[in-house]
Amino acid sequence: MAFEALIPHGDLTTIAANFWPRNLDEVRYPGVRVLHRTEERVQVLSIRHEPEGPVRGTLIVLHGLEGSHESGYMKSMAAAGLARGLRVHRLNMRTCGGTEGLAPTLYHAGLTSDLKSIVAAMEGPVFLAGYSLGGNVVLKLCGEMGAAIGVKGVVSISTPLDLMACCLRMQEPRNFIYSNKFIDKLKARYWRRAVEFPELFPLDGLDSVKSVLEFDDKFTSKAFGFGDADNYYKTQSSQGFLQGIAIPGLLIHSMDDPLIPAWVYEKAAPEKNPNLKLVMTQHGGHVGFLAKRGARFWAEEYAVDWILGNLQR
Repeated sequence: MAFEALIPHGDLTTIAANFWPRNLDEVRYPGVRVLHRTEERVQVLSIRHEPEGPVRGTLIVLHGLEGSHESGYMKSMAAAGLARGLRVHRLNMRTCGGTEGLAPTLYHAGLTSDLKSIVAAMEGPVFLAGYSLGGNVVLKLCGEMGAAIGVKGVVSISTPLDLMACCLRMQEPRNFIYSNKFIDKLKARYWRRAVEFPELFPLDGLDSVKSVLEFDDKFTSKAFGFGDADNYYKTQSSQGFLQGIAIPGLLIHSMDDPLIPAWVYEKAAPEKNPNLKLVMTQHGGHVGFLAKRGARFWAEEYAVDWILGNLQR
C-alpha cells in the first residue's frame, strides 16, 4: 500500500494531523476504563475497546510525549484495529490521561516497567504500537526482553531512536513552535506534581528551563537517578536495543519529519536485524502520514495490515 501524501510538506502535515478529526465510534466500540497496578504505588490507565466479532488479537497502543489516550493518532489506530477484529487498549504512560494522582513519579522515554507488567497479564496474541516517545518505549522493551517478551509483533511510528539527536533537532530555531509546546506542558505537569508531592519534586530552576533537553537534564534525569540528560539519553534511547528484538517489528518514519532527522535511522540501521522492517516515506511529517487517496490515516492502516499479516505466522 504505497503512500501518497496529501500535503507534501513535513511541518504542514505535522500540524494538520494534530488537528484533523479522528473517527473512533465509541458507540459502536465503547471504551472501558481499566486501571493496571504496575508497582505498589503506581497505577496506569488504559481504555479498552472490544471489536464487534471474534477477537483476533490484542493491540496495545502507547502515545508520545505529553500525549494521552485522547490523542488523535491513538483514536485512529484504535479505529483501524477494531475494524479488523483486534481488541485495543489505548494505554497512558504513568500520570498521563488525567491520572496524576495514581503515581508519585514522572514518566520517562525509556520507562518500560509499566508496559512489561501489563503485557505479562495479557492474553495473546499481543501486539504493541507506539508513537514518537511511545515508540521508543515499545522498541526498548522488546529489545530488553528478546524472545521472552511474550508479544507477537511491535510497531513504531515517528520514533526518536536517538534521544539526544532528536532533542537537539527540536532546539533548532525552526522548531520553536514544537519546542515551546512540549516544554510548557512538561513544566505545567511538573508544577502539578510539586503541589501534590513537594518533597519529591523540587522547583528550583524550573522557571528558567527553556528546552526539553534542559528539563530532562535538571529534572527527569535526577528524578530517575540517571544523573544528567546525556546519560539518560544514552541509556534509554531505543537505538541501543534494536538488535535485541527477536520478534517481527515494523518501523515507520518520514524523511521530512521536522523533529526526527532521517539520518538517525541510517545510523541505527534497524534493517541489520532481520526481524525488523523499516518503511521510510518521502513525506509524512511527524506522526502525520495524511494520505491523498484511500484511507486518510495511512500509517494506521498500513500498521494494522502488517499486524494481520503477522497473525497468520
